[in-house]
Amino acid sequence: MEFCPKCGSILIMKRTKVGCPKCNYMAKGKVDMEMKEDVDEKVDVAVVDEKKENVNPVTDWDCHKCGGKKAYFWIRQMRSGDEPESKFYECVKCGKTCRVDD
Repeated sequence: MEFCPKCGSILIMKRTKVGCPKCNYMAKGKVDMEMKEDVDEKVDVAVVDEKKENVNPVTDWDCHKCGGKKAYFWIRQMRSGDEPESKFYECVKCGKTCRVDD
């Protein structure tokens, strides 16, 4: 890594020459610049398929269809921004979805 002798900034590649982005200093001659990154380990990322599994949180809710006591829930802004959001509940047992507006 090379630094500007005038202001101390890191020199960057400008078209064909190396120069300072702050004070417009241009390096004379050839400057060897190399960028590299060392990656130590591979990190596994968990992938959730929303079509196969429901990823919404579960809350207590009485289902009117089957009498189930638990439901997935989520909140959406269905109307304009100054109106309250709508809450949706989906019964864990039977899958019935209900919209609740306050």
